Amino acid sequence: MEHFAHFLSTADLWSPEMLGILIGTGFLVGFVNTIAGLASAISYALFMAMGMPVSVANGTTRPGVLLQFFINSLIFKKAGVLPFRTATRIGIPIAVGSFLGAELAAHVNPHIFEWMMACSLPILAALLYIDTRSVEGKLMGDGVHLSPLKFILFVFVGCYGGFTHAGVGLLIIFASVFLLGADLLKANAIKQFAVVVYTPVALTVFILNGKVNWPVALIYAVGNVAGGWLGSRASIRRGSKFIRWCVTLCVGLISFWLIYKQFN
Repeated sequence: MEHFAHFLSTADLWSPEMLGILIGTGFLVGFVNTIAGLASAISYALFMAMGMPVSVANGTTRPGVLLQFFINSLIFKKAGVLPFRTATRIGIPIAVGSFLGAELAAHVNPHIFEWMMACSLPILAALLYIDTRSVEGKLMGDGVHLSPLKFILFVFVGCYGGFTHAGVGLLIIFASVFLLGADLLKANAIKQFAVVVYTPVALTVFILNGKVNWPVALIYAVGNVAGGWLGSRASIRRGSKFIRWCVTLCVGLISFWLIYKQFN
């Protein structure tokens, strides 16, 4: 493991090995983030092993996220499962919150950032064990109205998303299910477009603070887009049960890894 970490921190970015690692990781993260979430923690770990501060690793994931979820949104819209107006209305308060979260992430102490990640993801994991079947599927049509309370709750979701992309997809999915009555497939589609709405705001903050490594970001984005395309197709074809299973698996594995990392 130490040899691999040394290789990542010293290898030529444009070598075939590094290109393969970045694109392959981007593909995996893009696929998992599309059907579930939390996989951005993998990209943070990779970029930090390459020598980036955690704030730069955070910002460097964002261009790929934007491209991936834009393509995903087009696929979900074409398949007729994306309630476009609802997703737009949700995206606005999330974008407002993302500005605050990104400002915090750009300046927070790296050690504090890692601990906040390690503590928040198991909480997200606990959401998986709440039975959503009683509230799923009550989203009627498009253009759901957001009450002031729901608007504020989505602002808080945006604060988290601006702070770190890892896990925000789960928050958007569960908020869409419990606050709006969407089924998991529609909630996942809403997540795709809501991310497209808020990510430019967060990305701008990271750019202005010099927290994006553009060569790495653009290479990584190639894998993101490819993985996201495949994940979108799989989600639409297999439906809510497939999404639920993938979310459960991903949350368990990544939460364990983050907590383990803090003590080793």
